Order: sequence, then C-alpha cells, then structure tokens
Amino acid sequence: MADRPIQIDVQKYLGGVDYPASKADLVGKAQGQGAPKEVIDALESLPDRRFESPVQVTEGISGS
Repeated sequence: MADRPIQIDVQKYLGGVDYPASKADLVGKAQGQGAPKEVIDALESLPDRRFESPVQVTEGISGS
C-alpha cells in the first residue's frame, strides 16, 4: 500500500457505504471488508461526526 495514498485504500474498503455515515459506521464497514490496520487507523483518526460523502472522508483523512 505504500505506493498509493491511504485515501485510495480507504475508499476501496468503504464501497457500498450509505451516506451520511458516522465515523463508527465507516470504521465498522472497513473492518467488515477486511481492511488492513493502516486503513482502520486512518478512519479512527477522523473527527467524531457524520460524513455526507466519500469526498468528506478523504478530506478528513488528508487533514488529520
């Protein structure tokens, strides 16, 4: 995964998420998809709020 930004990997494991979604929803979905520790860690670093779209998740990860 080191060759790609973590944001790409995060979105790969969030396919099928119904937005808006909470941080807990996102972490749970990624865990259910078998996401690696780096992806789970990135999601857990997000602020505890609702996300309206995948773009907001990416922005949250980029800003953390």
